[in-house]
Amino acid sequence: MAKLTREDVLKKAEELKNWGKWGPDDELGVLNYVTPEDIVNAARLVKKGKVFRLGLNLDENGPQRGIFGGRWNPMHQMLATGTDAVAGKHDVTPGLRYADDAINLPTQAATQWDALAHVFIGEKMWNGYPATLVDSRGAHKNGIEKFANKMVGRGVLLDVARWKGVACLADGYPITVADLDGTARAQAVTVQRADFVIVRTGQMEDRLARNDWGGYAGGDAPGLAFETLDWIHAKQIAAICSDTWGIEVRPNATGPDVFQPWHWVTIPAIGIVHGEIFYLRELAEDCAADRVYEFFLCAPPLVITRGTGSPINPQAIK
Repeated sequence: MAKLTREDVLKKAEELKNWGKWGPDDELGVLNYVTPEDIVNAARLVKKGKVFRLGLNLDENGPQRGIFGGRWNPMHQMLATGTDAVAGKHDVTPGLRYADDAINLPTQAATQWDALAHVFIGEKMWNGYPATLVDSRGAHKNGIEKFANKMVGRGVLLDVARWKGVACLADGYPITVADLDGTARAQAVTVQRADFVIVRTGQMEDRLARNDWGGYAGGDAPGLAFETLDWIHAKQIAAICSDTWGIEVRPNATGPDVFQPWHWVTIPAIGIVHGEIFYLRELAEDCAADRVYEFFLCAPPLVITRGTGSPINPQAIK
């Protein structure tokens, strides 16, 4: 199959561009599809009161190995400890004994949302804002804080790996529109406007089982094929998420002048946020057991002023 060119990618971005759809000042993108009624209906999906965490542990054993962007795993440091307390180091006025700690991490080191300021196309970002509005002080437009009360609604799991009958899709496997629709039909679930769609490849579970992340963060992976951009745009979903580091298939089906072509279109042109590095094992097992692949999803970002992303611990509630 012929590789996509830079011109192909830019043409698709222009074709699917949603700039101006919600006005010249919009910073929410396709989250505008989510209505209060959608959230009420999503809340009605809670039947069992069973909660699934979708966030990966924030610790030094995470997936970052320096392959992409200089990201590192979370560093956890104790500022005050029980051993300090017992040694008498806290016995000064007012004499409170306590523990305290700190973390240091890139906002996209583990399970996270991308903000609409995360990826540019040319010299622009979502809704036509200049890329230069993201400077050393952060994103002055399209920052992650704009999503502070927006990341709730109907979640749908598309367990492509289970539908294909494998524990993990092979690295480089391109998930097609036929795969997405076939999985949905097999699961008897319909992807609707304003859904938060989560695609399971099994890659994270494979790496955790091996106790070896390898090139997970930045390397080859199964993922969505370039053709799924039309599906995402037409379905009018609110977010697209996966258990891989970047959702789209790697290696990319492009020449050397285009890296992550799917990203060029999703975030800056369509205006859809990515949920990446989602932990899906328990949720997927429960969905397979009760054949219910829809749930209430609550996944607020940290309110990081002018942030281009945020770590999260999404909650899927059935």
